[in-house]
Amino acid sequence: MKLARAIHFDESDMNVFQSPARTGEWAISGGFEFSNWGEADLTGKARQAFANGWLGLETFGRVTFVAVTAIEPGEIEALTEALAAHFVAVYGAPSVEAARGVAAEEIAHMQALCEDHAPNTLLTVQRSLGETGVREQFRYIEPSDAGLEQFAIHGELDG
Repeated sequence: MKLARAIHFDESDMNVFQSPARTGEWAISGGFEFSNWGEADLTGKARQAFANGWLGLETFGRVTFVAVTAIEPGEIEALTEALAAHFVAVYGAPSVEAARGVAAEEIAHMQALCEDHAPNTLLTVQRSLGETGVREQFRYIEPSDAGLEQFAIHGELDG
């Protein structure tokens, strides 16, 4: 099983997102947040979150890049419960039980995006708003085949 974790290469997400995700937290697309948005909603940091932000499943903040990694079934269950509770608290779902199926679908969608990619593959999302709603496009950046030894400097330290 695979899912993706938030990853940061610099501090830019801390400046461009209203609520940035934490490095290492599990993440999904989170496009549902924008399902009833219109052009008037796409300003400032909200526009950045819409345009290319993944949703962290611990902080419910946004991140620009995620990396594919292995996940255990028990972790999937815990994430599903957390997302279902988020649907109740933030979006007004009637109960965790009622929201659990939708939460499971969101996580399964992300698992499907990750499934055919090697660990450490980077993913980006690009969203656009059209007449039929939100459109998401995903880009995959495969990990380099180069080994660490090609970059490491070998030598001795003077003691």
